[in-house]
Amino acid sequence: MDEVARGKAVETVEYEVEELENIFALLVLGVFVGIPSPPIQITMDLMPEMEHECAVMLAKVSTAHDPLGELFSVLDID
Repeated sequence: MDEVARGKAVETVEYEVEELENIFALLVLGVFVGIPSPPIQITMDLMPEMEHECAVMLAKVSTAHDPLGELFSVLDID
């Protein structure tokens, strides 16, 4: 029972961390979706922290024209 509770706690924390990363990316790169961005100096200072988010954004752009390909990549269908 303890192991199951710990597993659920870890899953919850991982989900919260992922959502906080999404919020951070939205705050820093919000100009792409119409949210006012922070001053450029702050944005540039934070860019090294945004490496993963930039990679995800570029991957989404490349699959934006192929939604079925993205679906199949998520479902791991060969």
